[in-house]
Amino acid sequence: MSTKIALSNLSKSFPSRSAVITAIDNVSLDISSGTFCVIVGPSGCGKTTLLRIAAGLENKTSGEFSIVREDLRRPLNAMVFQGDSIFPWMSVWDNAAYGLKMRGVGSGEIREIVSHYLDRTGLLRFSEYFPHQLSGGMRQRVSIARAFANDPEVLLMDEPFSALDEQNKLILQEELLRIWEEHKKTVLFITHSVDEAVTLGDKIVVMTASPGRIKAVVDIDLPRPRNILELRRDPKFGKLVFQIWGYLRAEVDAARARAS
Repeated sequence: MSTKIALSNLSKSFPSRSAVITAIDNVSLDISSGTFCVIVGPSGCGKTTLLRIAAGLENKTSGEFSIVREDLRRPLNAMVFQGDSIFPWMSVWDNAAYGLKMRGVGSGEIREIVSHYLDRTGLLRFSEYFPHQLSGGMRQRVSIARAFANDPEVLLMDEPFSALDEQNKLILQEELLRIWEEHKKTVLFITHSVDEAVTLGDKIVVMTASPGRIKAVVDIDLPRPRNILELRRDPKFGKLVFQIWGYLRAEVDAARARAS
């Protein structure tokens, strides 16, 4: 597969009153087209900073970051944030259609696309509801529907399920996998959960404690499509979680030691 996202010696530093803080340091990584890539690491390791650089919300300090563009008619990326990011004054339908409307897509095509993704996320019958009428899990479904509906080259997801209870988290993981299987869009996904990383990912990047560097890259050879409950009964799943947690444990301890 061809490379979709390329990072070469990427670094990002932030000035403070007393020193310069390096968030990510000399990160190099190639992500192939259609790969669901998950980044895990301790708090403060620069995961979100890396994602914000990918989204164009932060400038890099040095190095290179690029996304190979294949279709100029499509947006380069779409981001699903950790907290609520949908417009509270818009209905579910209008939120999901927002990116398409901004691109000038025709009303008939918008109707077809938005109907499809609201149906896929179980929101079609709630299309006239407003965010204050929805649960937290349903609001995140709207964010996911909006991101997929806009058909970006790359989908960026910053711990989108971290604030949800375990039941909603599992449901949304299943829905995300089901929607992703349609087009196998290139995804860069941030999480603190090793279980979630192995459940979703093709490739898992383990980051060190601050400054964030790549400690290990693990390819996940579990078959697709994935049934989450069946997957967690597979001994290979447990072995992969154990392997990745082994890489991560020392970095989490190091991050805690620095914080104290």
